[in-house]
Amino acid sequence: MKIVCVAACTAGIAHTYIAREKLFKGAKALNYDIKVETQGTIGTENELTAEEISAADVVILAVDIKIKGEERFKGKPVVRVKTDVVIKSPAKFLEKVANSLERA
Repeated sequence: MKIVCVAACTAGIAHTYIAREKLFKGAKALNYDIKVETQGTIGTENELTAEEISAADVVILAVDIKIKGEERFKGKPVVRVKTDVVIKSPAKFLEKVANSLERA
């Protein structure tokens, strides 16, 4: 499965980057391909390209705040979740996302 994600927390510091790392680890454990853009205090990093978004099976918004550029994901399945959910159990969360896509 190919996943693109945006991570952003209220302060734009710790949870943004912890969520990013946890999503990478969870995706690796499940053999999923993932790209994660962060929108933190230092701005947008690892900005998702139109090609990456187009190739993705799902968009995950691991966010606690409003993000920039959400319109890029129009027409894609989007799953919105708080950063603490992906921090606590990233693999379990990603499995749930995959199962919901299979049933759709």
